[in-house]
Amino acid sequence: MPAPLKALVFDAYGTLFDVYSVVTLCDSLFPGRGTPLSQLWRAKQLEYTWLRSLMGRYADFTAVTRDALEHACKVLHLALDAKNSAQLMAAYNRLALYPDARDALDDLSGFKLAILSNGSPAMLDPLVKNAGLTDVLSAVISVDAVKIFKPDPRVYQLAPDKLGVDKAEIGFVSSNYWDAVGAKNFGFKVFWINRAGAQADVLGAAPDHVLGKLTELPQHMN
Repeated sequence: MPAPLKALVFDAYGTLFDVYSVVTLCDSLFPGRGTPLSQLWRAKQLEYTWLRSLMGRYADFTAVTRDALEHACKVLHLALDAKNSAQLMAAYNRLALYPDARDALDDLSGFKLAILSNGSPAMLDPLVKNAGLTDVLSAVISVDAVKIFKPDPRVYQLAPDKLGVDKAEIGFVSSNYWDAVGAKNFGFKVFWINRAGAQADVLGAAPDHVLGKLTELPQHMN
């Protein structure tokens, strides 16, 4: 019989926080180009984490995010300078919470709640503070502690180590399928938040539950 869950660990970017909420600022700086910029920026940000992990060339998420922004602007022929670069990077400290996030976290307050993220502490700390989640979360855990990115198993091990519970007692929540499968491979009970109705990848593992929004989580806690 599965162990009852004692903690829920959430991915930050794309799960609790909308990475595409930067599109308004992108569009104000580069009119008409906000959507392609935000999309390519995010795609390269993820790609660089995987490549750096495979190459053994870790740089924290702040550096990765800045490099991805620079690349995206070059590809799209957008004039990135020090001022607008600083504005766009600062926007990551104020990403919007998804509309379902606050209610879900409130309804799950009986569990230890934490974030486990690729983000660097320098990015996560102001993000969590600006969203008013400091007192909601038991821990904000960054991959910077092991200097490799998800989905490396060493990252997921940070959660049981920090929270003091067995991995079988942790539910992991992510909207990124590759992250969900990485967590399942590690041994967590996994909830994939598939807001967009995306097709699951073929990676040899699957999440335990597929949900449409975060507010569906409480009904699966028994």
